[in-house]
Amino acid sequence: MRSASQTRPLSDPVPAWGFSADSQRLERCLLQFHVLMQIVRVFTKKAVMSEMSSVESSEAGAVPIISVEHVFKSVTDSSGTLRILRDIHFSLAARETAAIVGASGSGKSTLLSIIAGLDTPTEGTVRLVGQDIFALSEDDRAALRAQKVGFVFQSFQLMANLSALENVMLPLELAGIRGARAQATEMLGRVGLGQRLGHYPRVLSGGEQQRVALARAFVVKPAVLLADEPTGSLDFATGETVMQLMFDLNKELGTTLVLVTHDQSIAERCQRKITIEAGQVVSA
Repeated sequence: MRSASQTRPLSDPVPAWGFSADSQRLERCLLQFHVLMQIVRVFTKKAVMSEMSSVESSEAGAVPIISVEHVFKSVTDSSGTLRILRDIHFSLAARETAAIVGASGSGKSTLLSIIAGLDTPTEGTVRLVGQDIFALSEDDRAALRAQKVGFVFQSFQLMANLSALENVMLPLELAGIRGARAQATEMLGRVGLGQRLGHYPRVLSGGEQQRVALARAFVVKPAVLLADEPTGSLDFATGETVMQLMFDLNKELGTTLVLVTHDQSIAERCQRKITIEAGQVVSA
C-alpha cells in the first residue's frame, strides 16, 4: 500500500498532525477516511477558495445559501429506467433549518447526496452560496465541501483507530487549521464528552459516538450541515439528547441545517418541512 505522502501531489506541503500516535497508523486512517467519507481532499485548492471568498458576503444577503434547481435523477439498467427524483426545486436561506421527509424509497437520501455534490443529477443543478457545484471538477467540489459543509450520518462514520479527540481533530488537520487539539477539546466539552477524549469508538455508546460525530461536524464551523437520519441508530431518549445538541449548536453557530428524517417530531422542530413522494416535492 502506498503511503499518504506518495499519493499526495508533490507540490502539497506535509501537514503537521500533532497526534501522539505513530505516523503509519495515521496514514492508514487518513486513507480510510478519504474512502469512507468521500468528503474532502487533504488540501483545498487556492482557486476554489478564492472563488468562494468572492461570494462569501452573499450568505446574509439575497442569494440563497442552498439552491436546488430543477433536479432530476434517473438510473438505467437492463430492466429499464428508474426515475428517482423529478423536478426538485427549492432554496434555503442562511441559518434556516429544513427537514426532508417522505416514505422509504421516496428519494430523500439521494437528494441529500446531490445537495452535497456526492452524487450527480441527470438534469438540473445545485448552487451552494451562489456557486454551481456541478460546474466544478470532482476535486474542486470536494474542496468546497471541506470548507463549507459538515456531515452527520446515521452510522456515525467515526475512524475506529482514532480516539474521540483525534476524530474531531481530523477535519481541522486536513484543512490546515492551527490549534486543532484545543478546538477539538473545546467542542467535545460542549457536547458533554470532555472526560472521554482518549476513548476509542469501540468503547463509546451509540449516543456518545453520535456526539463525537456532531463535534466533528461543527468544529470546522460549516455554513451548511447535512444530516442523514442522525437518530436512526439511537433509542428515543438518546436521540432526543443528540437532536437537542444539534439544534443548540446549529443556532449558536448560525449553520444552515438540512436533515433527512422519518421522525415527524424532529421535522416539526425545523423551520421548513420538505415532503417528497415518488421523487417529487409535494410540499415545501
